[in-house]
Amino acid sequence: MYRINFVFSKKNAMKFISHLDLLRLLTRAFRRAGIPLKMTEGFSPHPKISIAKALKLGVESEQEEAQILLKEMMPAERFIAAARKELPEGIEIRQAQLRFIPK
Repeated sequence: MYRINFVFSKKNAMKFISHLDLLRLLTRAFRRAGIPLKMTEGFSPHPKISIAKALKLGVESEQEEAQILLKEMMPAERFIAAARKELPEGIEIRQAQLRFIPK
């Protein structure tokens, strides 16, 4: 299993998106980009993604930290390129770092 820690910005019209909607937006963009997401187990599986802190509605940010778990390796550069193609204007992944998580 792998973890990608990434930094993204949330600006312009995207500042009016709520925290839960932002999680859904990132999930959909990553699925469309073909990123191999690690899903939770159980009745209603969803990707293991977390954002360090929730922003208030209407607040812009340049340095939001988040992490997502992957089921297979994907280089950080490829993750950034694939995600940028699918993310809307106002959300941009600035940097990413891949880490291996031993079982």
